[in-house]
Amino acid sequence: QVQLVESGGGLVQAGGSLRLSCVASGSIFSLYVMGWYRQAPGKQRELVATITSSDSTNYADSVKGRFTISRGNAKNTVYLQMNSLKPEDTAVYYCNINFGLVRWGQGTQVTVSS
Repeated sequence: QVQLVESGGGLVQAGGSLRLSCVASGSIFSLYVMGWYRQAPGKQRELVATITSSDSTNYADSVKGRFTISRGNAKNTVYLQMNSLKPEDTAVYYCNINFGLVRWGQGTQVTVSS
């Protein structure tokens, strides 16, 4: 049973930075995609960034140049470095893994004050 645990959310002022972490436990295949999604109040969940097991990355246009997704040395950990945060980045951020099966983390709140 694969489980994802996120950490690193919080409250930050506009222009600040946060780093989110997600650790996957359990057995995952060697080929997978891990990513971050977010859901703001009253809005649908949207893609933020993804990274494949071969380190290919993809970003939403709204975060390009500000956010960086990366994997840890253990390969079961994914990070989201968020710089130059804006109030519109406020949302619950969810970690996701797709290895043929899809699993979600419980989410971590990110609040950016103006």
